[in-house]
Amino acid sequence: MKFIIDLIEDIREQIGNQEAYTMTAGLLKEDPNDSNKLIYAGEALLNTSHMDAIKKQLIFEIDGSDTRITVGELIPPLLISDMDSMMYELRMDVNKQYKDMEIVGFGRNEEMKKYLLFIKV
Repeated sequence: MKFIIDLIEDIREQIGNQEAYTMTAGLLKEDPNDSNKLIYAGEALLNTSHMDAIKKQLIFEIDGSDTRITVGELIPPLLISDMDSMMYELRMDVNKQYKDMEIVGFGRNEEMKKYLLFIKV
């Protein structure tokens, strides 16, 4: 389980808060030969995000639009959040079948200027 504070810290450490990076979903699947291993299965740009104060979650969404979330748009409002909000869980809605997915890790692609949020299916 990852929280907003984990995301902020990792973005600062991994990419130095470079605003041009786009937020991307990275899909991991279990290796059919070894359930302890995960296989990278692709990625998709994240289109929107919103805070759900009732569920205490920051939810990223893929809606197929041309909208893209950048680090420059995402991080500044999060940095001024109160401490309770910093502990909101990170979740992702990929489509109708894969809703409320747990974000299990972070990564980056320096060449493509992408910051990845990994989910496992």
